[in-house]
Formats: sequence, C-alpha cells, structure tokens
Amino acid sequence: MAEFLLHLFLSAGLLLIVASLVDGIAIKGWGSAIFGVLVLGFVNAFVRPVMVLLTLPITVFTFGLFLLVVNALMLWLAASVVPGLRVRGFLPALWASLLLTILNLGVSFLLGPAWLN
Repeated sequence: MAEFLLHLFLSAGLLLIVASLVDGIAIKGWGSAIFGVLVLGFVNAFVRPVMVLLTLPITVFTFGLFLLVVNALMLWLAASVVPGLRVRGFLPALWASLLLTILNLGVSFLLGPAWLN
C-alpha cells in the first residue's frame, strides 16, 4: 500500500511539473493531479489496450511512433473526465504525454524497478 501511495504522489507531482512546463496544460492543484493520475491509470489499463489493438496496422507502419499519438489521446481523454485538469488541444497533449513518459522513465531509473513492486 505504501508503494502505491508513493507512486501515486510521485506521478501526481510529475503531472504538476509537466503542467508547468507545457503550454496548454492546466491543473488546479494536488487534488486534481492525484485524481488525474488515477483516471489516467484507469484509462491506460482499460482503453489504451483496445486503442493499441485497433491502431496496430498504422503503428507497425510508423515503426511504433503512432503510440505517441495513442498516449496523447489517453491523456486528453483523462483530462476530459477530471475536473481541474485541462488540455487545450492535441499538440499540448502530445508534448505532455511525451514529457510525462520521459520523467516517469527517469524516476524509474533513479529509484530502480523494485519501487514499483
């Protein structure tokens, strides 16, 4: 349970950092960030696999780069559900999802893979 809460707060903090760096992403505060991370996790667990399967031909054709578009759409979808989290267009969603992925990889690298278990 402690690991889940640590991951939740770190991801919410990263989402707040991304919102401060990317023009077009706005978050009202920690509450919206935490709820946004929870919704984004739900969307990534249930909607993203269906989208990846449906877009598999174009993903193969673009050598996997289309997954960046899928990630941006998942962030945009999560923002449409979460009050206090706004994404103003596709390009901010694309940049924010790319930056969030890089920051999450950095945290995983620094803390090691065991912190997710």
